[in-house]
Amino acid sequence: MKLYYSAGACSLSPHIVAAEAGIALELVRVNLGKTPHTTASGTDFSAVNPNGYVPVLELDDGQLLTEGPAIVQYLADEKPECGLAPAAGTLARTRLQSWLNFIGTELHKMYSPWLFHAEYGEQAQTVARGKIAERLGFVDRHLAAGSPFLMGESFTVADAYLFTVVSWSKLVDVDLSDFAALRAYLERVGRRPAVREAMVAEGLKVHA
Repeated sequence: MKLYYSAGACSLSPHIVAAEAGIALELVRVNLGKTPHTTASGTDFSAVNPNGYVPVLELDDGQLLTEGPAIVQYLADEKPECGLAPAAGTLARTRLQSWLNFIGTELHKMYSPWLFHAEYGEQAQTVARGKIAERLGFVDRHLAAGSPFLMGESFTVADAYLFTVVSWSKLVDVDLSDFAALRAYLERVGRRPAVREAMVAEGLKVHA
């Protein structure tokens, strides 16, 4: 399989999941800072995904999957023995999907695009920061209740997604100082060998 990614973008989430599951990926880097977006070989990325964003997972038969929450579930189901997602059709799977939707709509789309584009203006960024603080407070309280990961004792695809998104905080000056449980969680996830493997492969700084 082939993963189209941009270093440190939301495509890091499926990259982590694949590493956790031991799934080999061919990595194709996409330059999102250039318009039109191109791959490292110079191919127009819009031919792969007309929406112009990563991640895209190309299956061995050439079919393409888009949207990170869908991709991570697909990868988890490829290696169910790794326990990265509960079985389809169970209540636990629905709870996992609830977390993925929360991260995608309440966090991901608050960080990006609003905090990554100064042209949206200070007022929009102020509103986004307020919403992010509320949502991170919710996550912090959940983690403070005692579970090491979002779904309890086991690392799941939702943790890969949350780690990826909240790790953008340093880039856009989101203050995490009030969220002790969340900060401990980020350190804990960041020490996982598969997480470090994916980050190193993308040229990202890993936790000491």
